[in-house]
Amino acid sequence: MALLKLSGIHKSFGATVALDGADLDLRRGEVLALIGENGAGKSTLMNILAGAYRPDTGRMEVGGREYAPANPLHAKRQGIAHIHQELSLCPHLSVAENILLGVEPGQFGWLQGGALLRRTDELLANFGHTEVRADTRVADLPPSTRQIVEICRALAWDARIILMDEPTSSLQRTDVERLFATIRGLCAKGIAVIYISHFLEEVREITDRFTVLRDGRTVCTGQLSATADGELIAHMVGRPVQSLFARRRSQLPGEVILEVNGLQALPAVKNVSFELHRGEVLGIAGLVGSGRTELIRTLFGLESAAAGEVKIRRQPVAAPARSPSRNIQHGMGYLSEDRNGEGLLSHLSIKDNLTLTRISSSWGWIRSRVEAKQAADWMLRLKIKAHDSASPVRGLSGGNQQKVLLARLLHQDPDVLLLDEPTRGVDISSKKEIYEQINQLAAGGKAILMTSSYLPELFGISDRLAVMTRGTLSPALPIDQWTPDSVLQVAIGGEQRRERT
Repeated sequence: MALLKLSGIHKSFGATVALDGADLDLRRGEVLALIGENGAGKSTLMNILAGAYRPDTGRMEVGGREYAPANPLHAKRQGIAHIHQELSLCPHLSVAENILLGVEPGQFGWLQGGALLRRTDELLANFGHTEVRADTRVADLPPSTRQIVEICRALAWDARIILMDEPTSSLQRTDVERLFATIRGLCAKGIAVIYISHFLEEVREITDRFTVLRDGRTVCTGQLSATADGELIAHMVGRPVQSLFARRRSQLPGEVILEVNGLQALPAVKNVSFELHRGEVLGIAGLVGSGRTELIRTLFGLESAAAGEVKIRRQPVAAPARSPSRNIQHGMGYLSEDRNGEGLLSHLSIKDNLTLTRISSSWGWIRSRVEAKQAADWMLRLKIKAHDSASPVRGLSGGNQQKVLLARLLHQDPDVLLLDEPTRGVDISSKKEIYEQINQLAAGGKAILMTSSYLPELFGISDRLAVMTRGTLSPALPIDQWTPDSVLQVAIGGEQRRERT
């Protein structure tokens, strides 16, 4: 008998149909992959299971009994824990307070601080992260460590069903391996996991069965061992996808448009120098904590530089302590890895988010009709799924939100694009569309500096590649002079490659 069974689940938000007959069954002690494009209904289905939404119609059963949670707390008490794609932590609280929120150890109404710290240390140790201090404020942690805190919080509830929505999006390979070991240990105890990921190699590594959602419907369920990647992608998008990465550009790169000499933003960035040409994509690889994100943030003026020189079109940009507004004026654009924390204004519409850095105005008045037309054009070009540009951006799927941020950058029309994890949390079809946009931008003479923790992405899209290691940047070499092994060797602190940039 299935531990969890969903039949004919429907859910609409106004005129938008999110689920239109979703079916799913989950067995005790298994990991089931739930896959599909952004907007297919995966997160909505997980929110229904977690008690955040109620289905319009359909039936849910857990352990053979009807299941209809009134709210998320009710779902947790029924043994269902949800690890969200976008983290739901309280940044002003400590690691321990976040992990044990709602299940704090106490006696006679008093919180037992010592027990709180001990239980937190135990959970972190089980996950292989004894270096994380239980009393550290979550706001002071990097994104990868916050993801670990979120996972430990789900484990603290002793759940029998765990819903994992893109749990590895901010994790390095060593952390992914620890997570998979934890999942296997949970399954050995009879706990079941629904695992959502856009990385098919991860899905194959940790799951046996899969269910595909498309346009809110269950279109296929089966064994992964009997299904090729091409078949999975065809089920997800409704058509075959021939090639994920667009064809390589054949023209030579143009003039140097961005020149960086001796840039320092200690302790994360140490004496970094490189050149970026028109018409090229320069990929930056590196482990979490290597300084790759801090490098891009310093270039854009979000972090203060202690020393160094930055030139755009051979002209110095400013003093080391630059400002983002000044960099925008000099033709620089930035896409943050933190979509919700730094990218979107979730209370505003798609139009307002999209035109934020290049407002259309006349005599001090915003031309709303012009901006609505501009936003509609970008939505059509990037295939952003929404009713219209007046729709709230918070109602979009993660992939469509990412497209809004990319559309804002394209609407700004910078010469130098700084892209930090541009496809994080994005489905395969949307990734392909973003890769095509990047190739078109480079072919049109834009200069692109891009970081990613996903090596196939860097190898597929970059013209040259450099690796960050403990704040230093290796020489940037043509992509065909790198292999995944050589990138890893440099990333973990091996000998820097000596060829000239």
